[in-house]
Amino acid sequence: MAEAPPSRRSFFGTLVGSISAVVGALMAIPLARFSLYPLMHPSGGAEWFPLGPPDQFGDKEPTRAEVEARKVEGWRASVVKQTVWVTRDAAGQIRVLSGVCPHLGCTVPWNAAEKQFVCPCHKGFFRPDGALISGPPPRGLDPLPTKFEDGQLWVKYQYFRQLTSNRQAIG
Repeated sequence: MAEAPPSRRSFFGTLVGSISAVVGALMAIPLARFSLYPLMHPSGGAEWFPLGPPDQFGDKEPTRAEVEARKVEGWRASVVKQTVWVTRDAAGQIRVLSGVCPHLGCTVPWNAAEKQFVCPCHKGFFRPDGALISGPPPRGLDPLPTKFEDGQLWVKYQYFRQLTSNRQAIG
């Protein structure tokens, strides 16, 4: 027996279903990009900033400086000021330390009276070179990459994972 030709109603049903499938697929593309954006883009922070001529940083106590770092949290990007400390090691070499406590992320100030960094949140104590003395932080203050170019000290600001004993840059 011969098959009956398709009716006009079934033709339009197939046409509407096909158009709906194409529109649904086209709408899924921006939704997928929106959902996967944080996984495919860096979290920022890895930029070089000039701090000034190296001779302006003394031998005795750490010098506070600020850099403007780009911070990306999910889909929101912002520019935040971060504190860094310029200090010298025993050999007189310049080191730049992150001013963020590796315990819970508080800003760590230099205490000139005690000659050490003291975290105000949970009493973490650090030597002038950033090494941990005592307290709950799992490691010392994080050193940042530096370079000397055109008579200037440059620092590359990075964010580090907190609450871990090993140093791990995350952005």
